[in-house]
Amino acid sequence: DEVDKELERRGHCFVRYADDCNVYVGSRKAGERVMALLRRLYGRLHLTINEGKSAVTSVFGRKFLGFSFWRGRDGAVKRRVADKPLKAFKRRVRQLTRRSGGRSMAEMAERLRVYVLGWKAYFRLAQTPRHFKELEEWMRHRVRATQLKHWKRGKTTYKALLAKGAKPEVARQIAVNSRRWWRNSGMLLNSVLTLRWMDALRIPRLA
Repeated sequence: DEVDKELERRGHCFVRYADDCNVYVGSRKAGERVMALLRRLYGRLHLTINEGKSAVTSVFGRKFLGFSFWRGRDGAVKRRVADKPLKAFKRRVRQLTRRSGGRSMAEMAERLRVYVLGWKAYFRLAQTPRHFKELEEWMRHRVRATQLKHWKRGKTTYKALLAKGAKPEVARQIAVNSRRWWRNSGMLLNSVLTLRWMDALRIPRLA
């Protein structure tokens, strides 16, 4: 609280959450002055700045609570999801869509739904619709591949696809390559396991 009040008194723009704090200034020289000030202020409170995680640097390339900044074509500074949370999203989705564990597609989809809703709510302030679109396409690809794994055999896949309205030739081509889950899930299978199918599983959209 003492540090916040001193930064406010000096007119600095800053944001803090618990012990994570960013102070925004107009030049590197001003940044170095603020860093020296923070060392003194925290020192009085018997606290030490983590020098390994702290720096006087450009706002671009830094992250705060999972967000980072980028500059649009119009020069405006905008918010984006930082690289680390993007990688964590894919890692978690891979875990949730694994075939092992004996879970049905409905059970898998429900766990995925809960996670995606929470992630989407947290990062709703990000101004990068392209990232959300790409993540959503990748996630749908992953879910379709998981469905193929659930069907296991080509014969089972063929019958299931016919039941979902696929043309016999399309169902046959998919069934023949049913063991090539990832490649197969991004081609003809899209015409059968559509967005409507994904919506029926109650998997949220990101974009």
